[in-house]
Amino acid sequence: MDADTQHQEPSASKPWLDAIEEAEKAFNVWNEKCDRIDELYANLSKMADARGDRQFQIFWSNVEIMRPSVYQRAPQPVVMPRHSDTGEIPRKASELVERALEYDVEADDLHETLLLVRDDLCLSGRGVPWVLDDARCIHVDRRDFLHEPARKWKEVSWVARRAYVGRDEGVKRFGEIFLDAKREEIGNDRGDDYQSTGRKAQVWEIWSKTSGTVVWVTEGVDTVLDEQPPLFDVKGFFPCPKPAYATVERGTLKPIPDFVYYRDQVDEINELTARISGLAESLRLKGFIAAGASEVADAIETAMKQTDNKAILIPVSSAAAMGGKALRDAIVWLPVSEVAGVIQACIELRKQLIDDVYEITGLSDIMRGVTQAQETLGAQNLKAQFGSVRVREKQSEMVRVALDVLRIKAEIMAEKFDIGELMQMAGMQLPTALQVEQMMAQAQQSGQQLPQTVTVEQVAALLTDQRTRPFAMEVETDSTIAPNEAAEKQSRTEFLTAVGGFISQAAPLIQSQPEAAPFMGEMLRFGAGAFRAGRDLGGEIDQFVETVKQKAAQGQGQQPSPEQIKAQGEAQKLQADMQVKQTELALKERELALKEAEVSAKLEAGRYQVDLNAALKAQDQRIKLQELGVKQDEQRLKEAQAEIDAMMQVAEVELERDQQRPVGIGDN
Repeated sequence: MDADTQHQEPSASKPWLDAIEEAEKAFNVWNEKCDRIDELYANLSKMADARGDRQFQIFWSNVEIMRPSVYQRAPQPVVMPRHSDTGEIPRKASELVERALEYDVEADDLHETLLLVRDDLCLSGRGVPWVLDDARCIHVDRRDFLHEPARKWKEVSWVARRAYVGRDEGVKRFGEIFLDAKREEIGNDRGDDYQSTGRKAQVWEIWSKTSGTVVWVTEGVDTVLDEQPPLFDVKGFFPCPKPAYATVERGTLKPIPDFVYYRDQVDEINELTARISGLAESLRLKGFIAAGASEVADAIETAMKQTDNKAILIPVSSAAAMGGKALRDAIVWLPVSEVAGVIQACIELRKQLIDDVYEITGLSDIMRGVTQAQETLGAQNLKAQFGSVRVREKQSEMVRVALDVLRIKAEIMAEKFDIGELMQMAGMQLPTALQVEQMMAQAQQSGQQLPQTVTVEQVAALLTDQRTRPFAMEVETDSTIAPNEAAEKQSRTEFLTAVGGFISQAAPLIQSQPEAAPFMGEMLRFGAGAFRAGRDLGGEIDQFVETVKQKAAQGQGQQPSPEQIKAQGEAQKLQADMQVKQTELALKERELALKEAEVSAKLEAGRYQVDLNAALKAQDQRIKLQELGVKQDEQRLKEAQAEIDAMMQVAEVELERDQQRPVGIGDN
């Protein structure tokens, strides 16, 4: 803070407090919805109440599936020169920043912060990280973060973060003016005393892009607590990246939680669950008996109380007590089957509503670990692919937020951290300019020539140059979701195959023509850049390419002798003759293969013709056998008809004989 700023009168805090109040009103509906969603997601006191209505916890289940799908592992920073031909200084600076970020990601526990951001994204539709001036990243609760209401993030002119500050801490930070701050018992909006923050003041830290200042205000103090230039200068001005959004209201930055889109279905599912529970309580075997038959009633009650799995027989001394009726007529049972039918119908309806919820959320069977034995691998891959389409947007948001956080951290480290501290974090050693001069002088005395060495001063100059640094370096991150091991193995195998094949083809060319080394090196960089593994090995590939170029340059600088030229010419001629012979041999082998194919085709055609003739003969034989069978059947039919005719004739003769025979005594 300069002298002019120190002597300026502090500005009024009311305009900023009014802006904070307007922003809170703009997000009031969203915060109220999120409060109810948080209570529905996890409320220990409500869930521990055994007297509460039964609920089907599908919302909790969906969130638990969504959370690891959106973000699961810490980001791995990747810092590289923006262009491959910028020299050794950007390469060493990139390596230094990348190693420092790797250490910082672990030391700062960035993974834990991003997990909280992910949970806010999945539950409330917005997650916010905030980077402090010492490069630490913290999670900001949704009620403790505000920004100017706008249509898009680029139009936001200020962001604010709320902190709860006690009396002693506030006086130490802001001075005696903090004694007028309004302090109250700060709870956690739970209605209980869990983790109460005590009597503290709510201090808002406001970053204004319009005025280019940072302002601290609180209720009860008419002037700002403090106002100063930004604590660090980063791209975008704000100490926080654009929040991770799920769905926003059109034309605004108001988040819309995913849960509101299927809240109706969840309410119906819970209502059916409560109804099923109530009906299940009444699903008991109950009946009525006549009051007059006391002995029968006692016997029935005794039988109902028995729990033995064996057959139960209860004697009744007076059979007349049954009233001449069967036992089934003496008891009238409640309609249990009708209740069971209603329960089954409720279960089917609830199942349909659950499927509707999965349709709305886009959670496929594969993501939920549900599959069927008859499903093919292609069907399962299709489900996994399209089931994660809606999740990819949230995954991309988390990757973007993680990348923006790493970039802000890298800018803070480059600007505010000492180069010695960065080298300690990175575990690197770079010589100073004085050490390089001493080594060069010693090398000249001994007649040696040392390669160009990057110094600490050169790297520090690049890191602190805010104008040049963004043009020379870029910060990236790998995926923040769990990798697919099969796909990762396949990608690495493809990379090794491609690079290995390229090197095997390029090596003879570079050996025979060293001037082609730079071109082949750039081709290797171009091809490796398409693979994820190529980006991880970017530094080693660049170093390999530079080594090949240097060796090629050394080879070009050495003029060959006439004997070497003659030997190279003879070797090239011999190589050409060998190539011609190999070509002739390949042609002969191809002709031989064609002849073998032709012979095989003829043999196959002859074999096919023989098989066809045999099949035709067999078919003719079967037809002839069938015709013979038909003829035999006709012959047997004729013989049977002849026998029938003969029997008819015999019967007719017998009938005529009986009619002509005279009637005797005793005949009727």
